[in-house]
Amino acid sequence: MKSDYLMHIQFTPERSLQEQIREHLLEAMKKGVFEDKALPSCRKLASMLRVSRNTVVSVYDKLVDEGYLQAQERSGYYPNPDALDSSLSSGAPKKKPLGSDIYGAKPAQFWNNRIKANLSHQRNISKAKNWQDYPYPFLFGQPDHSLFPLNHWRECCRLSQRAGVVKDWISDSIDSDDPALIKQLQSNVLTKRAIQAKSDEILITIGTQNSLFLLAQLLGGSGTTLGVEEPGYPDVRNIFSSQGSKTLPLSIDPQGVEISENLKKCDYVYVTPSHQVPTNVTMSMNRRQALLDAAEKYDFVIIEDDYESEVNVLHQASPSLKSLDTNGRVIYIGSLSKSLSPGLRMGYMVAERPLIEAARGLRRLMYRHPPANNQRTCALFISLGHYDTYLRKLKNCYQERWTAMRSALETYLPHCVTTETMGGSAFWLKLPDNIDCERFAQQAKQIGVLVEPGTVHFARFNIESRRYVRMGFSAIDIDKIEPGIKRLASLL
Repeated sequence: MKSDYLMHIQFTPERSLQEQIREHLLEAMKKGVFEDKALPSCRKLASMLRVSRNTVVSVYDKLVDEGYLQAQERSGYYPNPDALDSSLSSGAPKKKPLGSDIYGAKPAQFWNNRIKANLSHQRNISKAKNWQDYPYPFLFGQPDHSLFPLNHWRECCRLSQRAGVVKDWISDSIDSDDPALIKQLQSNVLTKRAIQAKSDEILITIGTQNSLFLLAQLLGGSGTTLGVEEPGYPDVRNIFSSQGSKTLPLSIDPQGVEISENLKKCDYVYVTPSHQVPTNVTMSMNRRQALLDAAEKYDFVIIEDDYESEVNVLHQASPSLKSLDTNGRVIYIGSLSKSLSPGLRMGYMVAERPLIEAARGLRRLMYRHPPANNQRTCALFISLGHYDTYLRKLKNCYQERWTAMRSALETYLPHCVTTETMGGSAFWLKLPDNIDCERFAQQAKQIGVLVEPGTVHFARFNIESRRYVRMGFSAIDIDKIEPGIKRLASLL
């Protein structure tokens, strides 16, 4: 295969042309630019660099003699991977990077002085990238790939590519969402949460985090305070903090977030009422109404993240806060990522029209709108009944795994089961007093069991915050649940 590589060299008079061309070609080959491809022909490269053809021929011949290139008759010059690998492992000194005179000896400092907001210090949920290689992955938020209705998804992808449909999404939609997906959300998704919304009150996003980032940019900033459940979702703390907002921990009890004097200090209150992150507490109806009353009394806005509302393994779903709101004080955030596929990155926001208009304008500056073909595929998937069928299958599977896991925990780790474990796709466990959750998680990993330390969910650092672990069951086979928990009990 011929290479379409465009080469440009800023030649310097101190060194010969051949030396500089050779160095540039070697660097490109070591980076894999010409992997399985022929280098540009002598005539083409000479034309690119505006040098004589003989100069390039001399460079190529020398690289062949040195073993870096292989000449193939009537095909061109190809890199010799064996020679390149040997060169990379020989420990030969690397050339000085382009622009190093600007950076000096400290390139990190060069960029640190220019980056206005370095978020690398924030605490985030971390998971092993090779988690599937472990025999007992009790991780939260990872799907069981065997449950995904791949054939139905392929069918919807195919239907979305019909000639009569492609024209709906192949053009630039500017800042508009797919009307077919909006309609399906209105009629088949939001209705399950007792929400009635007009089309101009719905915005499609690329997931919950994207919705929260849009809100943080529009509503947050210096001088604003966001109340967050404690323990709670770390990403919402990080997102609003990155925009200058203050975050205030709000205590929770078995009914959900507590109605306390702290609510007076909040401009916004973030809650996960369906299944509280990470304890899985479901907010009671009395507490929901009390929170709405407090929002009106203390003049704050509620951000409702309707987390895992579709997968309720223990009891009937409660009405969303948004459906109970009569004063326009609730911003509703939903997602198809957890219920359908995390990799899909498809979410939505429901709020009063002025806020949705502002969020749409901000979204346009970022990425205009989520990919329209994915929106249409999702719309077809919902409209053809595949989404509801998949949710039923998921719920049945989760009920079996929840029962198996609860039984194993009560058998082997009864002292770790918390009263807050009310459902959802994970368990929130409390370790004995002398056990540090992060050390415990590391030692569990060494025996093939993956659990998530709960420290990251706490805003406050204290002994209590280092005693919890979260164990999900969505990605582990049901027959491995009991053996995995038995191993944890032995470790403990």
